[in-house]
Amino acid sequence: MGAPPTRPADRAFTRPRRRLTAAVAALVALLAVGAGVLVGLSTPAPRPADAPEGEFSAGRAFRNVEVIAAEPHVAGSAANDRVREHLVATLRGLGLQTEVQDAVAPEAGQLSGAAGGATLARVRNVVARLPGTDPTGKVFLVSHYDSVQTGPGGNDDAAGTAAILEVARALTTGPRPRNDIVFVLTDAEEACLCGAAGFAGDHPLARDGGVVLNLEARGSTGPVIMFETSRNNAKLVEVFGKAAPHPVGTSFAVEIYRALPNDTDFTAFLDRKFVGLNSAYIDGGAIYHTPLDVPARVDRGSLQMHGDNALGLAREFGRTDLGDLGADHDDTYFPVLGGLVSYPGWLTLPLAVAALLAVGALGWLLRRRGRATTGTLAAGFGLTLAPVVVAPLGAWLLWAAITTIRPGYAELLDPYRPVWYRLAVVALSAAVLFCWYALLRRRVGPAALAFGGLAWLAVFGVLLAVAVPGGAYLTTLPALAGALAGFAALATRRDGPWPVVAVTLAAAVAVVILLPPVVLLFPALGMGMGAVAALVAVLLGLAVLPVVDLLHPRAGGQRGLLALRARRLGALPAAAAALAAVVLAGVGLAVDRFDAAHPVPTHLMYALDAGTGKAAWLSREEKPQPWTDGYVDGRVSIADDFPGLGSTELRGGPATAAPLPAPKLDLLSDSTSGDQRVLRVRVTPQRQVRLLTLHVDTSTATVRSATVAGRDVPVEPGDGKWGFGVVFHAPPPEGVEVTLTLVPRGGAVSVRAMDASDGLSSVPGFRPRPEGVGVVGSHSSEMLAVARTYPL
Repeated sequence: MGAPPTRPADRAFTRPRRRLTAAVAALVALLAVGAGVLVGLSTPAPRPADAPEGEFSAGRAFRNVEVIAAEPHVAGSAANDRVREHLVATLRGLGLQTEVQDAVAPEAGQLSGAAGGATLARVRNVVARLPGTDPTGKVFLVSHYDSVQTGPGGNDDAAGTAAILEVARALTTGPRPRNDIVFVLTDAEEACLCGAAGFAGDHPLARDGGVVLNLEARGSTGPVIMFETSRNNAKLVEVFGKAAPHPVGTSFAVEIYRALPNDTDFTAFLDRKFVGLNSAYIDGGAIYHTPLDVPARVDRGSLQMHGDNALGLAREFGRTDLGDLGADHDDTYFPVLGGLVSYPGWLTLPLAVAALLAVGALGWLLRRRGRATTGTLAAGFGLTLAPVVVAPLGAWLLWAAITTIRPGYAELLDPYRPVWYRLAVVALSAAVLFCWYALLRRRVGPAALAFGGLAWLAVFGVLLAVAVPGGAYLTTLPALAGALAGFAALATRRDGPWPVVAVTLAAAVAVVILLPPVVLLFPALGMGMGAVAALVAVLLGLAVLPVVDLLHPRAGGQRGLLALRARRLGALPAAAAALAAVVLAGVGLAVDRFDAAHPVPTHLMYALDAGTGKAAWLSREEKPQPWTDGYVDGRVSIADDFPGLGSTELRGGPATAAPLPAPKLDLLSDSTSGDQRVLRVRVTPQRQVRLLTLHVDTSTATVRSATVAGRDVPVEPGDGKWGFGVVFHAPPPEGVEVTLTLVPRGGAVSVRAMDASDGLSSVPGFRPRPEGVGVVGSHSSEMLAVARTYPL
């Protein structure tokens, strides 16, 4: 026997007698919860330089930021030498055993500067140790002290390095820890992660592994997020939640980062089977790797949060039995109102299935109680896909329109002042959801639409549990809370207060779980991928639909003018949200203009073939800015002439040849054995450079093995004219020795040597950037490359 016909007036979970009062109360409660979430994601007040000696002080740490980031200090430069001398003096002044590891190290992770070759660097890591009283292992605090060539690195990573110096000072003022604490300030991270790889692979202190706490920054402000862990992180997450004073981190972020082709120094330690946590603040990404990353742009609150967490974790791991950190699973975890909630990862799939079953049972009960029919439940489920698809698409189109108006955004990770645009995307998502709901509410019914939203949340939970387990909580827990609230609402009087209380509590759960990723995804992925944040915002909206319904008149029962008035009132939220989206986007365009303090980013390189005397301007800008357009025009391929710069097509234009020498190539020895020829050469820069490259012409020889500066390197021939290649960062003035074992193809072996320095001001034809035109954050910006082919 089927369910009785469903009257429009009976299709909602709640029907409070005082609808406006209930709506206001529910919204105030959710706004309070949302405010609590935002407070939990905020940075602490920075402590002054006269804070107690056992505490971390952003004021004291900032003094070191000013010294470290006084000027750009790329690996191998004189400026980097000065920074290293300051670090060594500071650590020795604390009474710590301090040394400089001077080594040639390979790259780590997926970064590579060579076209089909190997990357190495001469690194000089600063290593200090605070011996433990009864060690069960070692705790490593890691940051890199070098900067990119385009900026002084006030945030990336002078802030992390200064935080470690202040943590070291605080640790030396109290009782010694049980475990050894090792402070590792790495070199050449920006070039190739080579400093970390050299320490983790070669230093005696790293031989037995340990716990690594890596401190990074990819911006200038925002909360410090623990965004990466080693595998089987349950015990590590437990310590993080207990010992970090500001534990902001999610297992979803870990899943995202593991899937992205990004690396930090932490990668080198993971490759060597260390365990640990990787943390960074990431908002304010417009200045990342640019000349604007100066000490004045360091948010003292973010610096305080970095230091508070690092000090708390160092003390906790310093007294923990490090042999007891093993686990056989990852935890699922997320921030809740200033704390951290976690549960075993093996619960992920059972919870997802339970949520799906609970939502299914709710649909059955809705039909049985006459709140919906089979048809409206099916319609609610199917039609819910509309906002899930349309809102992200709308966010993408919005940003495409904004970048058409303001094309300089295309070269930025994020706008300088992105808040208005982020709010516009959220408002647009709300407008899509409200419009969809207003159009379908009377026809399908509030309960059926709420069921559709919960059903999709539950389905996504199961899919995530299988594919991205650490992110399944995002939809599983709101779906489960919504289903339980639905049961509670159906079990009590519809016109009483308890149904409203139940759906509001479920909505609060959704706000606690889904608001943080909405907030954090914007700086993590940038406005170019704001569609992802829009998707999560829509999922949050679907989870709170029963509360959204309170903003509308009672479902059904009106006729004539009353029905028309009800429909108009129901359209108000959608209209208000759409208007807000337009206004916020317009304010963003008006407020975030390019000027001297917020320059439009441009990219330019100069490349010279010293053998032929031909030179070119090169740019990676897809749509060159007017300033760049004065140097480059059409697309060019540089793979044959400058293999050390990669094989990607660039914008190019003719340039005047500068009187610059190519690196010198000396043949030290030449021997043959059977069909193989062994060449030992030295490549020596003839000017101050930051990298050298050497490539072998595949038409003249096939490389079988190679040794660079005494290290064997992998031979992985690339495509095109130049096969095996070597990129060497921070080369010493005396040059780099390379031994090649190869099979000649007859005649001379042809090799291509290139070096690169930074700064274009001395190049003929270069015109300084006018006010309002800046340098894009890039490892190749302002590069001056000189190459030459040598027959051997």
